[in-house]
Amino acid sequence: MGPTNLNIAIGCLVIIYTVSGGTRAVNVTQKHQMVVIFFGMLVAFFLIVNKLPEDITFTKALEIAGASGKMEVLDFSFSLNNRYTFWSGIIGGTFLMLSYFGTDQSQVQRYLSGKSVKEMQLGLIFNGLLKVPMQFFILLVGVMVFVFYQFNEAPVNFNPTATDVVLNSEYANAYKTLQKEQQQIFRDKQKIIKAYTSSNNPDAAKYISAANAANEELRQEARVLIDKAGESKNLKVESNDKDYVFIHFILNNLPRGLIGLLLAVILSAAMSSTASELNALGSTTTMDLYKRNVGEKTEEQMVKASRWFTFLWGIVAIGVACIANLAENLIQWVNIIGSIFYGNVLGIFLLAFFFKFVKGNAVFIAALITQMLVIALYLLNEYEYINLPFLWLNFVGCIIVIFIATLLQVFLNDEKQTT
Repeated sequence: MGPTNLNIAIGCLVIIYTVSGGTRAVNVTQKHQMVVIFFGMLVAFFLIVNKLPEDITFTKALEIAGASGKMEVLDFSFSLNNRYTFWSGIIGGTFLMLSYFGTDQSQVQRYLSGKSVKEMQLGLIFNGLLKVPMQFFILLVGVMVFVFYQFNEAPVNFNPTATDVVLNSEYANAYKTLQKEQQQIFRDKQKIIKAYTSSNNPDAAKYISAANAANEELRQEARVLIDKAGESKNLKVESNDKDYVFIHFILNNLPRGLIGLLLAVILSAAMSSTASELNALGSTTTMDLYKRNVGEKTEEQMVKASRWFTFLWGIVAIGVACIANLAENLIQWVNIIGSIFYGNVLGIFLLAFFFKFVKGNAVFIAALITQMLVIALYLLNEYEYINLPFLWLNFVGCIIVIFIATLLQVFLNDEKQTT
């Protein structure tokens, strides 16, 4: 089953149980999906560690990852050239999380479905407490997969479809040459890693890093060949394979039963997030647009409208999933989209809570101006006219909308006084 068919299948399944069951169905399924995700990730972690060479302990695995630059958790530099620093995470990430957990309907609806205020508060607290260790563990699993491929040969490109396309094109010989070069780098790296683990020689660590850098250059050349092969055949081929690494590990290194479990983990994560968003979009569209413009309706009519809106948003979501190109990775792509809009939305909420003298017209105009400015800043960064990593857009958007709305309100008040 190709990616497009898989997107359609998952989307249809999510639409069915979200439309038919609403918030209750989403909450119940997410409980079971979370259990599957946690159990599956634990199984994956222990299997990866178990498949490492016998003389490579967990500690040594982390040392190898560190020698390759994969354990650089914090970067305290103030450089805007680096997308992920301590400061962008603390400032931009804080505003991103405030927006996500405080204003995003997909999250807020979970709190509102609580039986009491205390239950809602506990839900929010546990959501935050589980988020950090869960994300840390997922990243740790990724690090272990990287270490695994330090001792096991990896393909030049992890996307099998892309590999098939380039090997059946005029660029096949060039691609095979890259494969042979990668095999040689792998053999050389085994000697370097053996020297490093036996002596902890810092010079060996530099050689490991250099070997991985050379391997990454080959992988980049392979992506170029894949893109050319796709263009020559008028095919849309995804050469960016970062989201295929874990799937490749699962399909090629685990027993069949466990393959099913870990694929269920991936599908559960996709279905869980999709169901929340569809339910949120359906309810907000019904309450904020339909009810406000159509007028009062019976409860039964509102439920039907909500289901139809959820269904329509599901179709839109499937379409976006089928045509959207992968960014550097899917998680980053989602965070980029969120960062473009979340700061502005958070600023609107803060205006409502703490700047009560600012009225709706000023906020609305300020929000439109801010959104255009944030999109412009993002595009300027993408085309390298400025350096502004996407996490900072959350902070910038929030501050700008508050500033512009306040100025506009002062101006509007002055206009009223003069007239």
